[in-house]
Amino acid sequence: MTRWIRIVVRTVVFPLLVVGCAAPPSPQAGDAGAPAPQQTAAFKRVSVAIRSAPSAMSQRHTGSAAVAGLDALEELVHTGLTHVDPAGTRHAKLAEAVPTLENGLWKLLPEGRMEITWQLRQNARWHDGVAVTSDDLLFTTTVEQDREVGMPRNAAYDLIQRIVAPDARTIVVTWRQLYVEADALFGHDVALPMPRHLLEAAFTENRSTFFAAPYWNVAYVGSGPFKVREWVADSHVVLQANDAYVLGRPTIDEIEVRFIFDPQAMVANLLAGTVEVTIGRGPSFEQALQVLDQWRDGGVVWRAGGWVVITPQFLNPTPAVVGDVSFRRALIHAIDRQEMAATLMAGQSSVAHSFVGPDEAAHQAVQGSIAKYDYDPRRAVSMIEELGFVRGADGLFVDAAGQRLSVEIMTTVQNDTHLKAMPAAADYWKAAGVTVEQVPIPLQRIQDREYRATFSSFILGLVSISLSPADVNRYHSANTPLPENRFIGGNSARYRNPELDSYLDRYQTTIPKDQRLQVLSQIVRHQSEQLTALGLFHYVNPTMVANRVQNVGGRGVKAQETWNAQNWDVR
Repeated sequence: MTRWIRIVVRTVVFPLLVVGCAAPPSPQAGDAGAPAPQQTAAFKRVSVAIRSAPSAMSQRHTGSAAVAGLDALEELVHTGLTHVDPAGTRHAKLAEAVPTLENGLWKLLPEGRMEITWQLRQNARWHDGVAVTSDDLLFTTTVEQDREVGMPRNAAYDLIQRIVAPDARTIVVTWRQLYVEADALFGHDVALPMPRHLLEAAFTENRSTFFAAPYWNVAYVGSGPFKVREWVADSHVVLQANDAYVLGRPTIDEIEVRFIFDPQAMVANLLAGTVEVTIGRGPSFEQALQVLDQWRDGGVVWRAGGWVVITPQFLNPTPAVVGDVSFRRALIHAIDRQEMAATLMAGQSSVAHSFVGPDEAAHQAVQGSIAKYDYDPRRAVSMIEELGFVRGADGLFVDAAGQRLSVEIMTTVQNDTHLKAMPAAADYWKAAGVTVEQVPIPLQRIQDREYRATFSSFILGLVSISLSPADVNRYHSANTPLPENRFIGGNSARYRNPELDSYLDRYQTTIPKDQRLQVLSQIVRHQSEQLTALGLFHYVNPTMVANRVQNVGGRGVKAQETWNAQNWDVR
């Protein structure tokens, strides 16, 4: 699948719009000295929508991680020193350069320590015109680490030995140990810079009410491509172009961000032309397909947003044969995953041989290391027979005691893709002779961690995982949900293997990119050979975009649609 695919339903020819006022009168005969009429550039405005009504601008600092679209909205008005695009490539924003070993801004020190230096761009400015300085960055780290403020403290700070500012545009951070994502410190994932000159007084006076200050909504001052002109609670935000944006003035003059909770209402606004772009978690995949059939004036940008995967149980599975890699290989051979991708993702997806998505820059680098399993139902049957099972007259396998080979597959009910993928996979397995019990997880048990962790055979779900070490580390044995840790952990297969752990540990501490890709290749080789997860297809996120709006890149796992908003344009 290409890095991103845009579907346009129909080509629409737009009439030339005359904006503002009538054209000036032509010079009359005899007016030899009359000046030529001047043309005024058209005012460019775009209306977008998010599926929430945020009370404040900051996603991380207000503890609003569940507020749909807030991260995308925040990107419109604020930026960090660096930022990643949907392919996972980091770009310099407020900083002059991304720290790397090659440019000398990232240095490895004795005793496993390291040092990173950021140099702020000379033209980095807050929306009020004040320069962004290293004092702002020092203030930010002070706020982030203060427990009285009432927000989760990022674990990255535990790895920092000291932070110093040699001058107004330079910040140097010394780390106690190797940390691959250290260059993300002053970005959207960890700690966006805060303006000291505007927030220090509120922080000093009362830390407990720090995030209740008007600054965080109606008086917000960021450093991004757009700035807040109007904030109407529970309704919308109007943003205007930041003429002094560090990367240059945006092409769009004004963006209205509408707060629309109901996805059906969002669809209605799209069809009516009052919304032109959806950002954040907007309409579902199914709703996007429905809109395509009716929306003459727009289309969809699709981007991979994780993989739909069947996870086997490795801790006391029922039946025990689930723990046999030969059985898991037989089951993956039995599923026509290409057909599932084409049917359930409307042809916009591909088979997921690993968690490394097709939009990731590392995708091509690891492909040769992945064990792949073609659709081969005859081979699947033969492999199950080799395990000692025999097909009965009804075509279903039984063991030596005459007991049916029966597995259970669970999934959550709130996702339409899950509810379609589960019966499809079950049908393929039944055709291969395996009895399958389908178990939808009811809404009232979705938050039951023990119930979710102790599934008997398989669980199907969408896993959105980036290639950041923190995300990949979910597969480590230390992250296995167990009774002693109250069933908290991302290793849902509960697969524990020292060899895989060693690769994951190295991935956390390997700084050179080419060497880190080699370790990633070892991770995906181990997982695919052992089939610790049965990948079905890559899920794709839909972003609705009107035909007249250009350069909207779509939403990936780690990047929102707004990551390049300064380059958006209209026809």
